[in-house]
Amino acid sequence: MRLVVQRVKNAKVEVENKIVGKINNGFMVLVGIGLNDTEKEADYLAKKLVNLRIFEDEAGKMNLNIKDVKGELLLISQFTLYADCTGGNRPSFINAAKPDKANKLYEYFCKKCSETVPVQKGIFRTHMEVTLQNSGPVTILLEKNAL
Repeated sequence: MRLVVQRVKNAKVEVENKIVGKINNGFMVLVGIGLNDTEKEADYLAKKLVNLRIFEDEAGKMNLNIKDVKGELLLISQFTLYADCTGGNRPSFINAAKPDKANKLYEYFCKKCSETVPVQKGIFRTHMEVTLQNSGPVTILLEKNAL
């Protein structure tokens, strides 16, 4: 499972010109589900994400997590995080989970995160337009491979 975490001042996701998810201070997270991922990887990354200390404290050090700043999550499914471009110029997505499995695990991940902080999300398997105001910029990659 792969996450691209961006610290944002605000972010929104639109589907067919309708806002389906919108947050203020928090993380906009692209969520990729791999072929062999399970709830074990989702649990690990949900815990890691909500405890990730990349907000600045009063001394200006990255020492606060999303709970400390009362932030929100915008979680966007993103199978292209598993693109493999080693064989040529057209990406292969053979390592991405199939849609049914990916959606189930994505929804599970969203639910786990929402137990700790407010969560907004995109709509799985749709064309989404994401707009964000990156704060920093701060972008972190998190990954937990299935064994």
